[in-house]
Amino acid sequence: MRADISYGKAQIGLYRTCATPLSGITPIPESQFTGRPNTLFAAEVNVEVFGDNFMPAYTHGDNRNVVATDTMKNFVLRKGLEFDGATLEGLLYFLGEQFLATYPQMQRLRLTAEEQPFTPAPVPRQEGGAGFTTSEVLFSRSRNDHGYAMLEVERGLDQQGTGTRILDHHSGRVGLQLIKVTGSAFMSFARDEYTTLPERRDRPLFIYLDVFWRYADPAHAAGTDPSRYIPSEQVRDFVQVVFHDFVSMSIQHLIHEMGTRLLARFPHMAEVSFEAQNRLWDTAFESQSNERLKVYTDPRPPYGLIRLTLRRDGR
Repeated sequence: MRADISYGKAQIGLYRTCATPLSGITPIPESQFTGRPNTLFAAEVNVEVFGDNFMPAYTHGDNRNVVATDTMKNFVLRKGLEFDGATLEGLLYFLGEQFLATYPQMQRLRLTAEEQPFTPAPVPRQEGGAGFTTSEVLFSRSRNDHGYAMLEVERGLDQQGTGTRILDHHSGRVGLQLIKVTGSAFMSFARDEYTTLPERRDRPLFIYLDVFWRYADPAHAAGTDPSRYIPSEQVRDFVQVVFHDFVSMSIQHLIHEMGTRLLARFPHMAEVSFEAQNRLWDTAFESQSNERLKVYTDPRPPYGLIRLTLRRDGR
């Protein structure tokens, strides 16, 4: 028999105060994002460990090499205090490096993190100043779109000569929910006796969207060179601008346009991929006197699912 084994700890909530600010980001015209103070750096971390050294625990109940998953959780939280970086990817690389240095029985790790976004609360300006500003101490939890990162690391020298080599990586922005009320169409698709969907010259297009990308140089994913780091906030803003500007003939048409423009905007992005759901609202009622006045309702499942991956030539 052959066996592939892994184990780890999921959904480790890490809330770090006063992390290193993210600065030195290359600005782009489609986004106002140029950095963040990281007063509250929050993430949900998953750790998955690989190694044949753990096989005796499966075959004979021999746990001598097993690092308890509760130990992994404590390790992540303690190392979170030492982390001096500013990005999700940098956190995962630091944790992977520390795990491999501490536990020789670990051969390889896959680490993922999802940002837990908190937005500064608006508060009146102090000392009689007009208007509002953002609080430096009060934050509101957001359930909106957020950053995502995945890193696979193993022992071995990387290009910088360190003892941790990046095997694979993904950065992302997940959970976008975007509605464009006009400027989208779906026409001239294949029709047969099973087709009931009407053609739409103009429709309100509501999509759920996740965007992922890889770097040409995986070292840039760790954010050590901010000028080559791609913030997920900029990617979010960029795809929103494309959605705003572009008259699409389908969701496939839309995400292909997003992808080609992203690769043109970010030369150090080697690959971009999308997962989109069609959440097009159902029309409930329409005004008889004004064609622009309509009432919609939520669609029933199932939902259309569209995926696309674009890579630069030679990759």
